Amino acid sequence: MIDRRAALGLMAGAGASLAGCGRNDGISRLTFWAMGNEGTHVPSILPAFEAANPGIKVIVQPQPWTAAHQKLLTAYAGASLPDVSQIGNTWVAELAAIGALSPTPDAAADLLTDQFPAVLETNAIAGRAMATPWYVDTRLIFVRTDILARAGFDAMPTDWAEWKRSMHAVKRVAGDGNFAILLPVNEFEQLLTFGLQGDQPLLRDQDTRGNFSSPSFQAALAFYKSLFDEGLAPLASAAQISNVWNEFAKGYFSFYFSGPWTIGDMKSRLPANIQPHWTTAGVPGPTGPGASAPGGSSLAVFRSSPHQEAAWKLVRYLSDPTVQAEFNVIAGDLPARRSAWAAPKVATDPYITAFNGQLGRARAVPKVPEWERIVTEMQIVAERMVRGEFTVQEAGAEIDRRADRLLEKRRWMIEQGRAV
Repeated sequence: MIDRRAALGLMAGAGASLAGCGRNDGISRLTFWAMGNEGTHVPSILPAFEAANPGIKVIVQPQPWTAAHQKLLTAYAGASLPDVSQIGNTWVAELAAIGALSPTPDAAADLLTDQFPAVLETNAIAGRAMATPWYVDTRLIFVRTDILARAGFDAMPTDWAEWKRSMHAVKRVAGDGNFAILLPVNEFEQLLTFGLQGDQPLLRDQDTRGNFSSPSFQAALAFYKSLFDEGLAPLASAAQISNVWNEFAKGYFSFYFSGPWTIGDMKSRLPANIQPHWTTAGVPGPTGPGASAPGGSSLAVFRSSPHQEAAWKLVRYLSDPTVQAEFNVIAGDLPARRSAWAAPKVATDPYITAFNGQLGRARAVPKVPEWERIVTEMQIVAERMVRGEFTVQEAGAEIDRRADRLLEKRRWMIEQGRAV
């Protein structure tokens, strides 16, 4: 019987040969899938690469983020993956598990230096890099500094107790009908950030069972729930907020979790009189500056590509610190290579500074293919908790129950001695 992956490789090779008919010109044509904002902007930095590598032509195929994950899985099943693709770094475990990724070769090992440790860890499976960080992000707090100052605080607090005290003060000065913080109940990222502050992992037993009943995650659930119980956050989904920028400007909330993509929106959408009165700040933790989840996108080279050498040349070019600093100016993406943060236009942006510190405190989330489904279930249970259907203890147990069900296959495979 022919191994499925080997068969797919043969099919991909055959497809590449057919695609190359009539083009025996010695040019390696790389298909590159780029998502969203990057799909729009990356073609502008590729002419320099092609000029330096006249034997390579890059064909960018933009993809919408909403469909990208499923399209990659469909392309794998149909032996039609691109040579290189931008991928969400939480997809690495899943794509590695099905054997789609080409591990970083020894010749490209230097690309793994000069990186944020948590981001690099997210791209590694069993200690081996399976994708290369392209740009990074994480979530921290966007703050209305004028309202915080009116509440009696000259800087963003760094621990939960002081932060909550500031939130009560902010709510008092913000006026009736306004709140301190926005925590949309249909999003998981805020609770996940609180959960990363603890010293206990989110999954246990070789990542085969949930650990959401642990004391540290129970503390996160309790803190999250208290923000609603004490009237500091509106019990609302993101869809119920008519316009985030307008509400932030009006003072409906003064603390807002988001990532670097929001910097440009704040600069362009907030009215002129509010522009001097907002900033970014690190996430508070239980006793001091807190952790967050490393996000961003990675560059994946697929095993099925017949142009491995050319593909890794493209990854090397896009990983160059100078190129990443240039791309920050064009697209707003935060560079994955830490040395790129010293570039003047990155280093002098006051709103980016807090992201540098926050990324240094980032903690990798569990690297299991089921993770995105697990955090979705976590969000569903958490919403029911803040609506009064679960206590904190009951919510932790329910998230564990749902996570254990999703991880059932993983437990079986480990019991059978199979790698996952």
